[in-house]
Amino acid sequence: MSNYVTHLECSYSQKKYVKNKVYNLSDLSKPLLVRYDFKKISSDYSYSDFVNRHADCPGFWKYLPLLPINSSKSIIDLGELITPLIKINVSKFSKNSEIFVKDEGRLPTGSFKARGLALAVAKAKEFGIQKMAIPTNGNAGAALAAYASKANIESIVLCPEDTPTININEAALQGANTIIVNGLINECGKIIGDLKDKMGWFDVSTLKEPYRIEGKKTMGLELFEQFNQNLPDAIFYPTGGGTGLIGMWKAFQELRELGWLNCKLPKMFAVQSETCAPIVKAFENNQRHAELWENASTIASGIRVPAAIGDFLILDAIRESEGSAIAVSEESIIDCRDEIANETGLLMCPEGAATAAGYIKALSKNLINENDQVVLFNCASGLKYPMPKITKKIDKNNLSNKDFS
Repeated sequence: MSNYVTHLECSYSQKKYVKNKVYNLSDLSKPLLVRYDFKKISSDYSYSDFVNRHADCPGFWKYLPLLPINSSKSIIDLGELITPLIKINVSKFSKNSEIFVKDEGRLPTGSFKARGLALAVAKAKEFGIQKMAIPTNGNAGAALAAYASKANIESIVLCPEDTPTININEAALQGANTIIVNGLINECGKIIGDLKDKMGWFDVSTLKEPYRIEGKKTMGLELFEQFNQNLPDAIFYPTGGGTGLIGMWKAFQELRELGWLNCKLPKMFAVQSETCAPIVKAFENNQRHAELWENASTIASGIRVPAAIGDFLILDAIRESEGSAIAVSEESIIDCRDEIANETGLLMCPEGAATAAGYIKALSKNLINENDQVVLFNCASGLKYPMPKITKKIDKNNLSNKDFS
């Protein structure tokens, strides 16, 4: 097969760039977006064909017509799957029985980063790239390490020093040259930007190449299929670099362009921590770009991004969808994680729990209705993050009923 890509486009100026060349950013240092021949796709595929014709491909790879790889031979298979929608009933949400968690922790390396990095590495393989470097708060580095190793590409992973240990170890064990940096993710990114030419690295930072977003948009394609060619009323997304939120919005526009999507689009909610909320601040101040957030910190390490290169794309999607940007407290993140785990058995990562806290806050501010059908994105397995220590012990030789109360 050959793909349906027509060209790449600067997300800011709409200047066109020829396909089949290696790019990072546009001439304006803005993200590049992949564009497709929708007329040709709709001529070759009905929606049913689109969903089913490549069903033998693993997971999200089955959406080949809307992916930029040149051949199914470029697929790097680590066991991808269509992630489940899990309906939850929690006392805090008791008036709404239409809350679903899209559990991305089921993907290879345990997070949604597998989507974007799978596509980025597949394209790098097609281009003959030999070294890929990434700044990461954890999960992206692990995903790059895994897919790059499978593709026989060298990977370099730079992590802030307070990245969860399991993520650092995971990236190293899966083959990456993993380095800890005494700084935040944007500072790790600067190191890569400064050294990439000298070291021969291809920079695969969030939105600094065109293809991670193409992998992330498959979340939107999956939702449309799982809701039977419909979409929920609202999507709550944990937002750091925001690739997934931008990607889903792109997917919905592409499905509409193809004539397959005729339903109302969901309100998009970007959820951040109060201790790192540059997108929320820009949204509330009616700005199109976000200022650097000083002294960023949060237990939800994946959304600790002080500055996002795609800030204007995140804000555009929120506003176009009539959604919002919401900041939640650190305490509410932990409370939601613990309550959902206790009541439903679903262990969400802190970033995923933040979306639950965001839902509660949106409800209190009348941004959504109690009966709205909503999707919360759990972006990684909760098993990859620190959990409360258990100190309760018993003496096997001196038991009493009180030991078990």
